[in-house]
Amino acid sequence: MGESRAALLAWVNDLLQLNYTKIEQLGTGAAYCQILDSIYGDVPLPKVKFEAKQEYEYLNNFKILQAAFIKHKIDKSIAMEKLCKCRFQDNLDFLQWFKRFYDDCEPAGYDPVRRRQSTLSNGTLSPSIRSRGSITPSYQTKTPDRSNSRTGRNGALKSGSSTRFTPSSEHLAMVEDLRHQVAEMQSQMETLERERDFYYNKLRMVEELAGQDINPEESAASIVRTLHSVLYGTEDGFVGPDDVDQKFAEMHLQEYDDDDMEDETF
Repeated sequence: MGESRAALLAWVNDLLQLNYTKIEQLGTGAAYCQILDSIYGDVPLPKVKFEAKQEYEYLNNFKILQAAFIKHKIDKSIAMEKLCKCRFQDNLDFLQWFKRFYDDCEPAGYDPVRRRQSTLSNGTLSPSIRSRGSITPSYQTKTPDRSNSRTGRNGALKSGSSTRFTPSSEHLAMVEDLRHQVAEMQSQMETLERERDFYYNKLRMVEELAGQDINPEESAASIVRTLHSVLYGTEDGFVGPDDVDQKFAEMHLQEYDDDDMEDETF
């Protein structure tokens, strides 16, 4: 049985000098990359997005981790699609394996803050994973001076305060175009899903027909017609076979009908 989540979180925070509060936060992949870096010291941390907020950024981190696994011939598959969903159980299982792997390697001393500083874009990590007071002053951003801002009786900001951003017509047009593209892609995805289910059902029906006991008295043409009704059958929203395919199928049906007639003659 693996270690508890509390013990694992304490280990990660102590090793990397971070303040993770939930196992799910490791789903960004950044911590896994640095744990491996603490063992080998050659993970390209500048490419790791420690402040990742989107799933595609999480995937980027896991791809870096996978490349490092391949480089060091680590025989362990990484379920990136599951881990980046930030679900508890998936990340708990992976972290338990990582802890065992780390203990087996027995790495030397490691300075996580120094290794991580070169990756920061604005000098600070996100609040959920901020280092324990170890970021150097040269990497810390300053708090904006708001002394010139004044508030009137009605709560409105006067001179010296920042004004609200108003999007231009060009920006609005871009947003509308993106919305249209998203709607179009969603429609295409729904169509593809329907087609997938449609053809899967056809394969399942053919498989069921193939598994049935064949009646010796049933003609070959009858069997072919049954398969034909399955393969060329349509549903609402789907277009039937074109004229060429339909004529080709009818020719084969006619051949089987002719063969049956010859058999009856003999």
